[in-house]
Amino acid sequence: MSYLLTATCAVPAAGAVLTAALPGGTTEARRRTAKLTAMAVSTATLALAALVAVRYEPGGARYQLAESYSWIRSFGISFSLGVDGIGAVLVLLTAVLVPIVMLASWHDAEPIQNPDGTFENLRRTQGFFALVLAVEAMVVVSFLATDVFVFYVFFEAMLIPMYFLIGGFGDRAGGPDASAQRSYAAVKFLLYNLLGGLVMLAAVIGLYVIASGQGLATFDLPTLTDAIADGKLVIDPTAEKALFLGFFFAFAVKAPLWPLHTWLPNAMGEATAGTAVLITAVVDKVGTFAMLRFCLGLFPEASTTFGPVILVLALIGIVYGALLAVGQKDIKRLVAYASISHFGFIIMGIFAFTTQAQSGATLYMVNHGISTAAWMLVAGFLISRRGSRLISDFGGVQKVAPVLAGTFLIGGLATLSLPGLAPFVSEFLVLVGTFTKYPVIGIIATLGIVLAALYALLLYQRTMTGPVKPQIEGMPDLKVRELAVVAPLVALTILLGVYPKPLTDLVNPTVDATQSQVHQHDPAPAHPVAATTGGEHK
Repeated sequence: MSYLLTATCAVPAAGAVLTAALPGGTTEARRRTAKLTAMAVSTATLALAALVAVRYEPGGARYQLAESYSWIRSFGISFSLGVDGIGAVLVLLTAVLVPIVMLASWHDAEPIQNPDGTFENLRRTQGFFALVLAVEAMVVVSFLATDVFVFYVFFEAMLIPMYFLIGGFGDRAGGPDASAQRSYAAVKFLLYNLLGGLVMLAAVIGLYVIASGQGLATFDLPTLTDAIADGKLVIDPTAEKALFLGFFFAFAVKAPLWPLHTWLPNAMGEATAGTAVLITAVVDKVGTFAMLRFCLGLFPEASTTFGPVILVLALIGIVYGALLAVGQKDIKRLVAYASISHFGFIIMGIFAFTTQAQSGATLYMVNHGISTAAWMLVAGFLISRRGSRLISDFGGVQKVAPVLAGTFLIGGLATLSLPGLAPFVSEFLVLVGTFTKYPVIGIIATLGIVLAALYALLLYQRTMTGPVKPQIEGMPDLKVRELAVVAPLVALTILLGVYPKPLTDLVNPTVDATQSQVHQHDPAPAHPVAATTGGEHK
């Protein structure tokens, strides 16, 4: 048995413990040691994640590199791991973003110095980087877990380090009441997601009771899905709908889907830019990923029954999020509402039940993570220079910091899905795949593209162009560390925009398997291509 998946989960977990255990202090040398330790651990995790992606065989079994360790025998619970194509790309996305977030947040968690020269929170730096590694470990386990109970445990556990990252390491440009706002945002994030998790726990228990009543006292996902497909596990239609809603509610809160989204603008607005990236580009992807793996796999009939309703909710989220983004005065809240709109596209692609739409939704998870990370991190650099998140406090930045302005523009253009940049491919596939089955929803959803162009370009125009405001004069351009943060994100945005094949090769077999689980097939073309024989049209 290979131990690669266990190592990919264990390395960041052990790194979190090691980083937290390092001695705190006021000296830069000690803080630098904590930072370098965490960065080394995240780099090692990236190497392991890349190895997982390389060793995954698209034409092979659904779950590969499988590992299983008995945990609670009496309830059939095992610490079971396995990777499919979608899990492989999302683990890789997580492993790519975490070291970038750490580099971007290099000075975001320094100890607090009092006016008398004394310091508070001497372990602040160690705490921040340890929490980031803890989040990474729990997210990776969630993407790899093939035991329903294990997934639930880590799905909930990741809320704890995220709570402390939001509430304890907030944005320094938040104003005089920043501490109270951070506490409010952190508590709101925790309560919303805990409520979703409690509902899911009831559904997990219900699934176990039904399965054990039919001789399958297990939480093993492949065993349960195979039994459902073979008719060995029969769930009453009413019970299946109730269980589906229990799982889906938790995932819709995490994603987030309208109208369960209201925690996200608060959390992203009050968190540091790096933490905001962890929220929307890493943690929230667990929700959409779980919809594919658990909702569609365990409850195929209920998924198709509720599909049209979920499509309408996703459509509302697309338009609603984009409209609110247009009217925002706060840069980070604008990015948050833009993300709500984008998550609407992802969920729409999942529940359109076409291979194009689901493949596009999976790519969208990756491409949104990369492009939003670029946009938010550059926005964070901009905000830290000015000390304000308000759009009205900026103007003429491109004249004093052209590289910063240029990278900010690329992030904005990726967000509006400009052709040639990564999000365009995924958004195009989602819209085309949805249109073939639900043309009205596909047409209305294109309004999200128009509104995205509006909020992204208006933000650039109001902050980067025009006369240079007095407070902007002398603003420094991106430094070497900041360029090292942005460069790989820009490169990936362009590379995956012109050559997405490596990702599609990984995810398409898993998408096909998911389509088979829910007994869905792509609609026949309205105008089939004429059959040909020997090069001549018949």
